[in-house]
Amino acid sequence: MFIKVFLTIIFLVVMVGVGLYSHKQAKSVDGFVLGGRSVGPWLTAFAYGTSYFSAVVFVGYAGQFGWKYGLSSAWIGIGNAIIGSLLAWLILGKRTKLMTQHIESRTMPDFFGTRFDSQGLRVIASIIAFVFLIPYTAGVYSGISRLFEMGFNIPYEYCVVIMSILTAVYVILGGYKATAMNDFIQGIIMLFGIVAVIVAVLNAQGGLTSAVEKLAAMPSDTDPSVNGGFASWFGPDPWGLLGVVVLTSLGTMGLPQMVGKFYSITDESAIRRGTIISTIFAFIVAGGCYFLGGFGRLYEPVINEATGKIAFDSIVPAMLVTLPDVLIALVVLLVLSASMSTLASLVLTSSSTMTLDLIYRDKKSLPDEVTEGSIDDVVAEKTERRKVVVMRVLIVFFIVISLMIALNPPTFIAQLMGISWGALAGAFLAPFMLGLYWRGVTTSSVWACFIWGVGLTVINMLLGNPINPINCGAIAMLGGFPVVLIVSLLTPSMNREKVERMFRCYK
Repeated sequence: MFIKVFLTIIFLVVMVGVGLYSHKQAKSVDGFVLGGRSVGPWLTAFAYGTSYFSAVVFVGYAGQFGWKYGLSSAWIGIGNAIIGSLLAWLILGKRTKLMTQHIESRTMPDFFGTRFDSQGLRVIASIIAFVFLIPYTAGVYSGISRLFEMGFNIPYEYCVVIMSILTAVYVILGGYKATAMNDFIQGIIMLFGIVAVIVAVLNAQGGLTSAVEKLAAMPSDTDPSVNGGFASWFGPDPWGLLGVVVLTSLGTMGLPQMVGKFYSITDESAIRRGTIISTIFAFIVAGGCYFLGGFGRLYEPVINEATGKIAFDSIVPAMLVTLPDVLIALVVLLVLSASMSTLASLVLTSSSTMTLDLIYRDKKSLPDEVTEGSIDDVVAEKTERRKVVVMRVLIVFFIVISLMIALNPPTFIAQLMGISWGALAGAFLAPFMLGLYWRGVTTSSVWACFIWGVGLTVINMLLGNPINPINCGAIAMLGGFPVVLIVSLLTPSMNREKVERMFRCYK
């Protein structure tokens, strides 16, 4: 226990120390939200990866999908690396950086408002982002607290409260720059931690070959006379597995907290290097998490006393509880690192969106447009500082709401994430990606996609989830593309001159 407490205290002191160090750079809006748009490839790549993978993946997804699909769940991690990291950087990285800098966009709702010339889109996008980032944040709190409960025997409620306070402290102090620097430290811990844990768990099962053989001998859930499905290439349910791959991989391209990383990176050469770093990071961390979860059936499942069903969120903690104390300390730091980085990204995205896109909606002009009047420098500086203060207040507000949900979570972690990702990426993915490449996207098509993504997710939830939230999220994301394409062809085009001015940044 001394080792676990000592390492955790050192970790938390470093996190807060980085927040203090970065405080001077977080006094302006650009400094607080984007790190002054001067964050290098290593910090950006690690910030992207650590925001992507949190306790939701390590505890919730690895446990639930490892149990359902066995070793084939490793495909989820591979999909995350290839689609969610490599393709995301290749497709979005450069074009997002150039256009958002060109039109002076600081958030994703701000992009929608300026790119599609609609303040209404900006407002509704900010509300969607704020509302649906909350269940995701609650899921992260829930996952990290279960690991702390296992490692330190501290009641779940105390764990959730402590994590929320610590996250608030370093984000409020240092903004995005503190978050990115901490993400780099946390990412290194995650890389070493996941490798060490996999080795330890496999050794406890007699090695890789022995563990796979034990898994292959387990009967199918649907047909007890059939063995081997959990050790096969595509598992017992390939189509269900595909839905999870789509949701967790494609979804990152439509999430405000992920796309925002491209706003702040320094230049195009940094994007190329960041692409490689981020992909390798995802292969090791995501691939490792799901590979580890695939052996969950070799351990005695924890049964929820209230429902009589398997507590999926307790599968990974049950796998790890038998490890030596030093490794448990490493696991706790691993999940703490993954989760605090994700939490920091979520609360910063939410607060900046509410502040810049709801409370202070500055009317911006496009490049080459002539505007009348000017704002005095002193007044502008005061306004900037006021915005930063409001963002810090909203960080506390967002954390409190998420905390209330986490203290009484309505469903499994994986379902919380499915609802959040499905609504956000279902609404944002298609219009954001197509809006970077195609001049023909219309304002009406973006409205239609917002209605489609949020409407499908909410209706499915109100009806008691007749479609699994994971599959519903995947349908919402993929369905957004035909919605935008069809509606764009049937509705009036945007002002051609304005669109051309926006696309001039690519020439």
